[in-house]
Order: sequence, then C-alpha cells, then structure tokens
Amino acid sequence: MGTDRSALVSMVYLIGTDEAGYGPNLGPLLVASSVWKISGNPDGHDLYQMLKGLITDQMPAEKIHNRLVITDSKKLYQSRHSLNRLERTLFPLFACLEIQAETWRDIWHGLCPASQMSLDHLPWYRDFDIPLPQDFPRAEIAPWKERFLQTCETAGVQLLELRARAVFPFEFNTQVEELGSKSSLLSEVTLSLVKELLDNLGAHNVFISCDKHGARNRYGAILQQKFTDDLIEVVRESRAVSTYRWKPSSRRIEIQFKAQGESYLPTALASMLAKYLRELAMLAFNKFWCGHNPEIRPTAGYPLDAKRFRTEIEATRQQLEIQPQKLWRNR
Repeated sequence: MGTDRSALVSMVYLIGTDEAGYGPNLGPLLVASSVWKISGNPDGHDLYQMLKGLITDQMPAEKIHNRLVITDSKKLYQSRHSLNRLERTLFPLFACLEIQAETWRDIWHGLCPASQMSLDHLPWYRDFDIPLPQDFPRAEIAPWKERFLQTCETAGVQLLELRARAVFPFEFNTQVEELGSKSSLLSEVTLSLVKELLDNLGAHNVFISCDKHGARNRYGAILQQKFTDDLIEVVRESRAVSTYRWKPSSRRIEIQFKAQGESYLPTALASMLAKYLRELAMLAFNKFWCGHNPEIRPTAGYPLDAKRFRTEIEATRQQLEIQPQKLWRNR
C-alpha cells in the first residue's frame, strides 16, 4: 500500500471512507467512515485476514450463517429489496459502539448529528420515524455483538467509530456551484470528515483509504488546503491509486484514493453505512410523496427515474408550496 514498513509502530489507526448517492438527482449524498485501531504488528492492514473467523467479504450472505459480511454495498444491497443484509452486520456494530439505534431518528442522531437541521426543516423527514432494524431480528444483535468483540480482542483489533455526513439537495447545489464540480464537493465533504476524525485520534500512525472521487486523480491541492500546517508529500498519482503522506515518521499519516477501494474492509464498512443511511432517507422521502400520491411508484432517485418521479409529483409540490431547490439536485 506504499507504506514505509519501518515507520510503523506497534499500533496503527485505520480509516476507511466511501459515499452513497453520488449519482442521483433526488435524496442526499452520504459520506461515511469507519475508524479502527490495530495493536501488535499490523503488517498489511488486512482486517479480513485478522478477523477471518467472523468477517467475510464473500456472497451470498444468506449462505454464510456463522459470519458477518462486510463488502461493497453495491454487491450487498439492491434498491427496494430487504435491508436485512445491511442490518445484519451494522446493528451488532452499532451495539458495540453503544450507538442508540432503536428508531430511524436515533440512527441519524447517533451517526450523522449534523443532519438534524435538515431533518427538522424538510417536510418528508420532519415527522417521520419508524422502529429499527426493519428486516433483522433485534434479539440477534447481542449474540453477534459478543462474537465480534471477542474476535476483535483476540486479534488485537478495535472498531473505534462510525460516522457520516449527509449533503441534502439545497446544500448540494450551493456547494457544487461554489466548488465547480460534484467530485470537488465529494472531496471537500470527505476530507472535512477525515480531518475531524484525525483530530480525535492519538499520536500513532494513521492509514486512510478512500474510494476515488469521480474521475479525479490528483488530490494534493485539496489536501494541502485542509492540512495547512503540514507539507503534503505526493507518493503516487495514477488512475488506479493516488497516495499522499504527511507528518514525521513518529506519527505518519498516509492517505490513498483507490479505484474499487471497497476491497479494503474499513472502506467497505463505510460503503455499507453510507448506503444504509441513504436508503433510510429515501424510505422517508418516498413515504411522504407516495402518501400524497398513492398511485406513484417509489423512486431510488437516479436520473432517468427521478425525472419520471419529479413529473408525477409536480402538481403536489406546487400545492404544498415546496421549493424545487429543496427537492432536486442539479448535477
């Protein structure tokens, strides 16, 4: 992964980030992260290998009864299908982190607290709430939690945090206009989240892996803007992976932006969290509009179907006096 192995100490933090909802015109963009700590000799940072007795990236999930699946959310979930595959892994991990997760509103408060203003302001979220998990038995959370904690303790691994940021349509349009592109917005939101996470970590080496942001290959300038007190070293910039380092060897920080970055477990878990929050947002969105128009089919928000949905709700939107910019993402 381009890390100087001699610089690694006996403990390292791993951060993975990913997004859901980059392409749609309806609903929020979600950026999520997972933060891990490894003790001992973390050569290779391969959490799949270290946790192989419990964690797998193999599918289909329903054939793997004794393990939790952490993999790219696009492999794990298809829109409007059961949330079971996501909830089966996420809810035991929420329990490990003592994240309150009994209702829809609990989830947003615990994982994405900065979204509260938008949730209170937008009519499709304001009064919405449902019990969670939707498609996974709550009684099964505790046994999986205990197995996960035991497996991590044996491996010298700890899941420290799950956190997300949501960008709703009005903010999305405003920031894309200011920054010039969707990929610049994605980089801005992701690196703001990464900086926030780094500020809370101890003085050990950190390795960060992000799925690539659109077709962008160069991230040095935005990294330098975010981390103004450090000189960003460009290790490699290519279509496959772009890698950067900063800080002295006593607390080296390395970040990579990698095509198909979900092959890395912390990034795969971030992918699952982002997808789950995105689906919860669309669940509330569809319930609101279909409640006013029972004959309308729900939407996942992607461009072609989003146009169909916008046309079908237009009369209701005008009747309810909802501004278009609260609803529609321009790019």
